[in-house]
Amino acid sequence: MESPLFESLSNRHVTDDWLSRRLTRALEAIQGGSASPTLDLEAFERELAGRNFEQAEPLEPLLDWTVSHLEKGAVQMTHPRYFGLFNPAPSYASECADRIAAALNPQICVLSHAPVAVLIERHVIRTVGQRAGLGDEAGGHFTSGGSEANATSVACALTRSLPAFAAEGCRAFSGQPRIYVSNESHLAWLKIAHVSGMGRRAVRLVNTDGMGQMSADALNAQIKADMDAGDVPVMIAATAGTTNAGMIDPLGPCADIARDYGLWLHVDAAWGGALIADASQRDVLKGIERADSVTIDAHKWFATTMGTGMFLTPHTDILEAAFYAKASYMPSGDAEVDYYLTSLQWSRRFAGLRLFLSLASGGWPAYVQHIRHGQTLIGGLNKTMTKAGWQVAGNPDMAVSCLIPPGESEEAKAETVVRIVDTIVNQGTAWVSVAILEGKPVIRVCVTNGNTCSDDVDRLATELIRLSAH
Repeated sequence: MESPLFESLSNRHVTDDWLSRRLTRALEAIQGGSASPTLDLEAFERELAGRNFEQAEPLEPLLDWTVSHLEKGAVQMTHPRYFGLFNPAPSYASECADRIAAALNPQICVLSHAPVAVLIERHVIRTVGQRAGLGDEAGGHFTSGGSEANATSVACALTRSLPAFAAEGCRAFSGQPRIYVSNESHLAWLKIAHVSGMGRRAVRLVNTDGMGQMSADALNAQIKADMDAGDVPVMIAATAGTTNAGMIDPLGPCADIARDYGLWLHVDAAWGGALIADASQRDVLKGIERADSVTIDAHKWFATTMGTGMFLTPHTDILEAAFYAKASYMPSGDAEVDYYLTSLQWSRRFAGLRLFLSLASGGWPAYVQHIRHGQTLIGGLNKTMTKAGWQVAGNPDMAVSCLIPPGESEEAKAETVVRIVDTIVNQGTAWVSVAILEGKPVIRVCVTNGNTCSDDVDRLATELIRLSAH
């Protein structure tokens, strides 16, 4: 029976070839166009509302309609002057991986259904875990992103802290469970505490040292105070690459404190974890090898397509204890290879192929080059802006710069920051953002695109300096 939902194999190649060419044209247009959305969204919503799906439409025009609107209706992360958040232009290998995974659609939760896919992911996870220093038997799984990976760390920490938690939940604890994060950390921790049943007040936002890094002294003092009050410290979550400024918490001292109090140490290295690729920069993440678990998002500095988080741990037994659920309808039950037994997700996409193909086609040396490229460009930007009288903060090791323009007062500087960012984003010639670092607004610039070049950074610097003078 013919159906518009299932194109014949003999006809697929026509549309496949057309779509490949169309996407290439879109990427070319984006590189020479606006980095910011330019679409009339009100008109688009009216047009969209007219599609009630009562009548079928030809696929090719629909594909063209979709790509055309996405060209103009999104912040363009493939634009060479997108200097925004940690969302990269993806590697071509990871784009290819998405096409393969979409066409063959393996169900990766269980070895017997997709043995090749499962073993590829297992190999990548183990290799990355070893590269991070977590040991030869490091395990874990791919996740939808850093929030899911971080939530997994909380489940593991609670389970190891008190085995009765598995059956009784937080009521099994004698007092309020506590997790400790920097007040510059990603605040997904509040959501995680909410859905875990601990409640948002379980999260202690520890003061920083004035430079965006968690203060080890403040952390130690907070844990002592909570224990004296009858609370139950469970986990320290150190950040390796804060969202605002790419700062790295003191991983070694955090590991010492976690050891002294018997706490689970998690390192949220969603962005900065990619530095494990470069052996010459191991000291930047010194202490990560002592973690009980680590988050790394491959869809950040490893430049895969979106939705490629990783949870890594040397404690695979704790991971199994936190997520094991035997089901009679599942064809097997081996926690070492069946991901439904060691993760929150049951059915999920073959996400690990994105990083596998990127690593296999480029090797670690390609990622070393990619990382150093971003660091070099940010280093050059910092020199230019410093010469122009700007203040520079942020961590250049993470290819992130936080810029503060000249001004007579903090209030004047803050107003200038907002005005400059609004102007640049509205112009569409580049995309930067406002961030708050230690309570002060800054212009946040991050190099995420491997195709960004020094000319792109120079154009941004020229515009920043020009706008600050007005």
